[in-house]
Amino acid sequence: MPIYEYACTACGEQIEVQATIAEKEKGLKVVCPKCGSRKTARVFGSFTVTGASRGQGGPSTCCGPQAGPGCCG
Repeated sequence: MPIYEYACTACGEQIEVQATIAEKEKGLKVVCPKCGSRKTARVFGSFTVTGASRGQGGPSTCCGPQAGPGCCG
């Protein structure tokens, strides 16, 4: 089940809400547990992508133009 992150715009409290996608689509009524405010805003978290970087989408140049698959990552 996805976890949605919200921030209270009244006091700044960070709130995590676990809800199904169907519940989210119906509209979540998020209430701040700290101050009771209903003034909350969805926070879009960051994510990390791991793996070797290949620059502008082209082949890696770290092994030279004759490099075979798997040479540099």
